Amino acid sequence: MRTQQIAAGEDFAAALAGIDWSRPWFRPFAAHGAALAAAVQGGADLRSALDARAASLELRNARGLPLRFIAQEALPDGSAYEAHIDATGAVPTRDNLHDFFNALVWLHFPRTKRVLNQIQAEVIAREGVQTARGGVRDAATLFDENAVLFLSTDDGMIAALRGFAWGPLFVEGRARWGSDCAVVPFGHALLEKLVQPYKAVTAHAWILPLVPGDPALDAVLARSLQSAADAGALRGGRSFAPLPVMGIPGWCEDNADPDFYADATVFRPGRRRDRDAG
Repeated sequence: MRTQQIAAGEDFAAALAGIDWSRPWFRPFAAHGAALAAAVQGGADLRSALDARAASLELRNARGLPLRFIAQEALPDGSAYEAHIDATGAVPTRDNLHDFFNALVWLHFPRTKRVLNQIQAEVIAREGVQTARGGVRDAATLFDENAVLFLSTDDGMIAALRGFAWGPLFVEGRARWGSDCAVVPFGHALLEKLVQPYKAVTAHAWILPLVPGDPALDAVLARSLQSAADAGALRGGRSFAPLPVMGIPGWCEDNADPDFYADATVFRPGRRRDRDAG
Protein backbone atom coordinates (compact mmCIF):
# COMPACT_ATOMS: atom_id res chain seq x y z
CA MET A 1 0.00 0.00 0.00
CA ARG A 2 2.83 2.38 0.92
CA THR A 3 4.48 1.76 -2.47
CA GLN A 4 1.21 2.50 -4.25
CA GLN A 5 0.81 5.77 -2.32
CA ILE A 6 4.32 6.88 -3.23
CA ALA A 7 3.73 6.04 -6.91
CA ALA A 8 0.42 7.92 -6.90
CA GLY A 9 2.11 10.94 -5.32
CA GLU A 10 4.84 10.87 -7.93
CA ASP A 11 2.26 10.67 -10.72
CA PHE A 12 0.38 13.65 -9.28
CA ALA A 13 3.56 15.70 -8.95
CA ALA A 14 4.43 14.89 -12.57
CA ALA A 15 0.94 15.93 -13.69
CA LEU A 16 1.29 19.25 -11.86
CA ALA A 17 4.63 19.81 -13.58
CA GLY A 18 2.79 19.65 -16.90
CA ILE A 19 0.74 22.79 -16.17
CA ASP A 20 1.97 25.85 -18.06
CA TRP A 21 0.84 28.73 -15.86
CA SER A 22 1.65 31.23 -18.61
CA ARG A 23 -1.24 29.95 -20.74
CA PRO A 24 -4.06 32.52 -20.86
CA TRP A 25 -6.62 30.13 -19.36
CA PHE A 26 -4.41 29.36 -16.35
CA ARG A 27 -3.22 32.90 -15.62
CA PRO A 28 -6.27 33.83 -13.48
CA PHE A 29 -5.38 30.95 -11.15
CA ALA A 30 -1.60 31.23 -11.15
CA ALA A 31 -1.39 33.28 -7.94
CA HIS A 32 -2.34 30.27 -5.83
CA GLY A 33 -1.91 27.51 -8.38
CA ALA A 34 1.77 27.82 -9.17
CA ALA A 35 2.74 28.03 -5.50
CA LEU A 36 0.57 25.05 -4.54
CA ALA A 37 1.90 22.98 -7.42
CA ALA A 38 5.48 23.77 -6.42
CA ALA A 39 4.74 22.86 -2.80
CA VAL A 40 3.26 19.48 -3.73
CA GLN A 41 6.15 18.79 -6.10
CA GLY A 42 8.42 19.53 -3.15
CA GLY A 43 6.68 16.90 -1.02
CA ALA A 44 3.95 18.90 0.74
CA ASP A 45 0.52 17.39 1.33
CA LEU A 46 -2.01 19.02 -1.00
CA ARG A 47 -4.82 19.21 1.57
CA SER A 48 -2.62 20.73 4.26
CA ALA A 49 -1.35 23.34 1.82
CA LEU A 50 -4.91 24.13 0.75
CA ASP A 51 -6.10 24.39 4.36
CA ALA A 52 -3.40 26.95 5.10
CA ARG A 53 -4.45 29.12 2.17
CA ALA A 54 -8.16 28.76 2.91
CA ALA A 55 -7.52 29.81 6.52
CA SER A 56 -5.45 32.81 5.46
CA LEU A 57 -8.30 33.90 3.18
CA GLU A 58 -10.88 33.18 5.92
CA LEU A 59 -12.94 31.07 3.52
CA ARG A 60 -16.22 29.60 4.71
CA ASN A 61 -19.09 27.60 3.28
CA ALA A 62 -22.68 28.84 3.01
CA ARG A 63 -23.35 27.92 6.67
CA GLY A 64 -20.37 29.98 7.84
CA LEU A 65 -18.22 26.93 8.63
CA PRO A 66 -14.48 27.19 7.89
CA LEU A 67 -13.59 25.69 4.54
CA ARG A 68 -11.10 22.83 4.70
CA PHE A 69 -9.94 20.04 2.44
CA ILE A 70 -10.03 16.38 3.44
CA ALA A 71 -9.06 13.07 1.87
CA GLN A 72 -11.71 11.46 -0.33
CA GLU A 73 -11.73 8.43 2.00
CA ALA A 74 -12.94 10.68 4.84
CA LEU A 75 -16.29 11.20 3.07
CA PRO A 76 -18.71 8.99 5.04
CA ASP A 77 -20.33 6.13 3.17
CA GLY A 78 -23.68 7.17 1.75
CA SER A 79 -22.96 10.88 2.01
CA ALA A 80 -23.46 13.01 -1.09
CA TYR A 81 -20.37 15.07 -1.95
CA GLU A 82 -22.16 18.43 -2.23
CA ALA A 83 -24.30 17.82 0.87
CA HIS A 84 -21.21 16.97 2.90
CA ILE A 85 -19.47 20.22 1.96
CA ASP A 86 -22.60 22.18 2.87
CA ALA A 87 -23.01 20.42 6.22
CA THR A 88 -19.37 20.40 7.34
CA GLY A 89 -17.28 22.82 5.24
CA ALA A 90 -15.02 19.88 4.35
CA VAL A 91 -14.23 19.40 0.63
CA PRO A 92 -13.19 15.81 -0.24
CA THR A 93 -10.06 16.19 -2.37
CA ARG A 94 -7.97 13.56 -4.16
CA ASP A 95 -4.41 13.87 -5.38
CA ASN A 96 -5.30 14.46 -9.03
CA LEU A 97 -5.64 17.39 -11.42
CA HIS A 98 -9.43 17.33 -11.37
CA ASP A 99 -9.66 17.96 -7.63
CA PHE A 100 -6.64 20.27 -7.64
CA PHE A 101 -8.39 22.62 -10.07
CA ASN A 102 -11.63 22.37 -8.10
CA ALA A 103 -9.75 23.55 -5.01
CA LEU A 104 -8.17 26.40 -6.98
CA VAL A 105 -11.61 27.61 -8.06
CA TRP A 106 -12.68 27.58 -4.39
CA LEU A 107 -9.70 29.82 -3.57
CA HIS A 108 -10.31 32.26 -6.44
CA PHE A 109 -14.14 32.29 -6.56
CA PRO A 110 -15.20 31.55 -2.97
CA ARG A 111 -18.51 33.44 -3.07
CA THR A 112 -19.65 31.75 -6.25
CA LYS A 113 -18.59 28.30 -5.08
CA ARG A 114 -20.56 28.84 -1.86
CA VAL A 115 -23.70 29.72 -3.82
CA LEU A 116 -23.18 26.83 -6.21
CA ASN A 117 -22.68 24.35 -3.37
CA GLN A 118 -25.74 25.64 -1.54
CA ILE A 119 -27.91 25.29 -4.66
CA GLN A 120 -26.75 21.69 -5.14
CA ALA A 121 -27.18 20.82 -1.46
CA GLU A 122 -30.71 22.25 -1.36
CA VAL A 123 -31.76 20.16 -4.35
CA ILE A 124 -30.30 17.03 -2.75
CA ALA A 125 -32.09 17.79 0.54
CA ARG A 126 -35.35 18.29 -1.30
CA GLU A 127 -35.17 15.51 -3.88
CA GLY A 128 -32.45 13.15 -2.70
CA VAL A 129 -29.65 11.81 -4.88
CA GLN A 130 -31.27 10.56 -8.07
CA THR A 131 -29.91 8.94 -11.22
CA ALA A 132 -31.20 11.89 -13.23
CA ARG A 133 -30.13 15.16 -11.59
CA GLY A 134 -32.95 17.32 -12.91
CA GLY A 135 -32.67 20.73 -14.55
CA VAL A 136 -31.37 22.81 -11.62
CA ARG A 137 -28.76 20.36 -10.39
CA ASP A 138 -27.74 19.51 -13.95
CA ALA A 139 -27.15 23.21 -14.69
CA ALA A 140 -25.22 23.61 -11.43
CA THR A 141 -23.03 20.63 -12.29
CA LEU A 142 -22.35 21.92 -15.80
CA PHE A 143 -21.45 25.29 -14.30
CA ASP A 144 -19.15 23.73 -11.74
CA GLU A 145 -17.41 21.41 -14.22
CA ASN A 146 -17.33 23.20 -17.56
CA ALA A 147 -18.29 26.88 -17.36
CA VAL A 148 -16.45 29.89 -18.69
CA LEU A 149 -17.48 33.44 -17.86
CA PHE A 150 -18.07 35.61 -20.91
CA LEU A 151 -17.55 39.19 -19.78
CA SER A 152 -18.93 41.94 -21.98
CA THR A 153 -21.21 44.96 -21.96
CA ASP A 154 -21.29 45.00 -25.77
CA ASP A 155 -24.67 43.84 -27.06
CA GLY A 156 -23.23 42.94 -30.46
CA MET A 157 -20.60 40.59 -29.06
CA ILE A 158 -23.14 38.99 -26.72
CA ALA A 159 -25.59 38.49 -29.59
CA ALA A 160 -22.84 36.93 -31.71
CA LEU A 161 -22.07 34.40 -28.99
CA ARG A 162 -25.70 33.53 -28.40
CA GLY A 163 -26.39 33.34 -32.12
CA PHE A 164 -23.45 31.07 -33.07
CA ALA A 165 -22.12 33.92 -35.23
CA TRP A 166 -18.49 32.79 -35.09
CA GLY A 167 -17.29 35.16 -37.81
CA PRO A 168 -18.50 38.36 -36.11
CA LEU A 169 -17.37 37.02 -32.73
CA PHE A 170 -13.91 35.72 -33.59
CA VAL A 171 -12.87 37.08 -36.99
CA GLU A 172 -14.42 40.51 -37.60
CA GLY A 173 -14.52 41.09 -33.83
CA ARG A 174 -11.00 39.85 -33.21
CA ALA A 175 -9.50 43.21 -32.24
CA ARG A 176 -12.21 43.75 -29.64
CA TRP A 177 -11.18 40.83 -27.47
CA GLY A 178 -9.56 41.96 -24.26
CA SER A 179 -11.28 45.35 -24.30
CA ASP A 180 -14.93 44.79 -25.25
CA CYS A 181 -15.11 41.16 -24.16
CA ALA A 182 -13.06 38.48 -22.45
CA VAL A 183 -13.39 34.95 -21.11
CA VAL A 184 -12.40 33.66 -17.68
CA PRO A 185 -12.54 29.89 -17.03
CA PHE A 186 -14.49 28.57 -14.05
CA GLY A 187 -15.15 24.85 -14.54
CA HIS A 188 -12.51 22.61 -13.00
CA ALA A 189 -13.03 19.76 -15.48
CA LEU A 190 -12.52 22.29 -18.27
CA LEU A 191 -9.25 23.42 -16.68
CA GLU A 192 -8.14 19.81 -16.49
CA LYS A 193 -8.82 19.36 -20.22
CA LEU A 194 -6.82 22.49 -20.97
CA VAL A 195 -3.63 21.02 -19.54
CA GLN A 196 -3.47 19.31 -22.93
CA PRO A 197 -5.83 21.43 -25.09
CA TYR A 198 -7.35 20.36 -28.38
CA LYS A 199 -9.46 22.17 -30.96
CA ALA A 200 -12.83 20.70 -30.04
CA VAL A 201 -12.79 21.71 -26.35
CA THR A 202 -16.13 23.45 -25.85
CA ALA A 203 -17.24 25.22 -22.69
CA HIS A 204 -20.60 26.32 -21.33
CA ALA A 205 -20.48 30.13 -21.39
CA TRP A 206 -22.25 32.15 -18.68
CA ILE A 207 -22.70 35.75 -19.80
CA LEU A 208 -22.03 38.58 -17.36
CA PRO A 209 -22.46 42.31 -18.16
CA LEU A 210 -19.02 43.27 -16.88
CA VAL A 211 -16.00 44.88 -18.46
CA PRO A 212 -12.95 42.60 -18.57
CA GLY A 213 -10.83 42.86 -15.44
CA ASP A 214 -13.62 44.03 -13.12
CA PRO A 215 -12.42 43.21 -9.57
CA ALA A 216 -16.01 42.57 -8.46
CA LEU A 217 -16.25 39.49 -10.70
CA ASP A 218 -16.77 36.90 -7.95
CA ALA A 219 -19.41 38.96 -6.15
CA VAL A 220 -21.32 39.76 -9.35
CA LEU A 221 -21.11 36.16 -10.52
CA ALA A 222 -22.41 34.84 -7.20
CA ARG A 223 -25.39 37.22 -7.34
CA SER A 224 -26.07 36.28 -10.96
CA LEU A 225 -26.10 32.58 -10.19
CA GLN A 226 -28.31 33.00 -7.12
CA SER A 227 -30.73 35.21 -9.06
CA ALA A 228 -30.97 32.63 -11.82
CA ALA A 229 -31.71 29.90 -9.27
CA ASP A 230 -34.33 32.03 -7.50
CA ALA A 231 -36.02 32.83 -10.82
CA GLY A 232 -36.10 29.19 -11.91
CA ALA A 233 -33.77 30.00 -14.80
CA LEU A 234 -31.33 27.14 -14.21
CA ARG A 235 -32.44 24.55 -16.74
CA GLY A 236 -29.60 22.25 -17.68
CA GLY A 237 -27.51 23.06 -20.73
CA ARG A 238 -30.07 25.57 -21.96
CA SER A 239 -28.79 27.99 -19.32
CA PHE A 240 -25.54 28.49 -21.26
CA ALA A 241 -24.13 29.38 -24.67
CA PRO A 242 -21.66 26.87 -26.17
CA LEU A 243 -18.20 28.35 -26.72
CA PRO A 244 -15.34 26.49 -28.49
CA VAL A 245 -12.56 27.95 -26.39
CA MET A 246 -9.69 27.36 -28.83
CA GLY A 247 -11.39 29.93 -31.04
CA ILE A 248 -10.70 32.70 -28.53
CA PRO A 249 -8.09 35.10 -29.95
CA GLY A 250 -4.81 34.62 -28.13
CA TRP A 251 -5.69 31.12 -26.93
CA CYS A 252 -4.42 29.27 -30.02
CA GLU A 253 -1.90 30.36 -32.64
CA ASP A 254 -3.76 28.53 -35.41
CA ASN A 255 -6.90 30.63 -35.00
CA ALA A 256 -5.11 33.64 -36.48
CA ASP A 257 -6.11 32.08 -39.83
CA PRO A 258 -9.84 32.72 -40.51
CA ASP A 259 -10.07 29.24 -42.07
CA PHE A 260 -9.62 27.82 -38.57
CA TYR A 261 -13.29 28.63 -37.96
CA ALA A 262 -14.52 26.83 -41.11
CA ASP A 263 -14.53 23.51 -39.22
CA ALA A 264 -18.26 23.03 -38.68
CA THR A 265 -17.68 20.00 -36.46
CA VAL A 266 -16.32 22.42 -33.84
CA PHE A 267 -17.82 25.80 -34.79
CA ARG A 268 -21.33 24.54 -35.31
CA PRO A 269 -24.09 26.70 -36.77
CA GLY A 270 -26.50 25.82 -33.98
CA ARG A 271 -30.13 24.96 -34.19
CA ARG A 272 -32.44 27.59 -35.61
CA ARG A 273 -34.20 28.15 -32.30
CA ASP A 274 -30.81 28.82 -30.69
CA ARG A 275 -29.85 31.34 -33.39
CA ASP A 276 -33.21 33.03 -33.11
CA ALA A 277 -32.80 33.26 -29.31
CA GLY A 278 -29.50 35.12 -29.86
